[in-house]
Amino acid sequence: MDKKLFYASTVLSVIGLAVSIYMTIYKLSGDDGMCLGSGDCSTVNASVFSEVNGIPVAVFGIVGYVAILAVHLFENRNISFKNNATLMIFGMALTGFLFTLWLVYVELVLLKAICPFCVTSQVAMTLVFIIAVVRLFQNQD
Repeated sequence: MDKKLFYASTVLSVIGLAVSIYMTIYKLSGDDGMCLGSGDCSTVNASVFSEVNGIPVAVFGIVGYVAILAVHLFENRNISFKNNATLMIFGMALTGFLFTLWLVYVELVLLKAICPFCVTSQVAMTLVFIIAVVRLFQNQD
């Protein structure tokens, strides 16, 4: 089961990374044509919440997903690193999940706009977190 969870977490991280790269390009280009669907991503992208100290929020997603993928990469190459890798992924996924909760609150409550790309990344990070919790408990046995 752990191998399936490992691959699921890896695939979800790649999806989250792709969406984060797309949203970073969208933010930096300002091309509203990249906003597909309801147009709410334009509202989210133009909001004060789309940046932290001038850095697009999507860049934090890129960094987080790349870090998780890097740990996944090393996890399979070094057996002694495996237990620590599971804990590291859990910590990063927990951080990403808490940030995701904040972003969901911002979208639903403050902006009243839902960006489909943001939701995709939020779902990916939430699932990565859930998988990380399951894998962490599996390693306790």
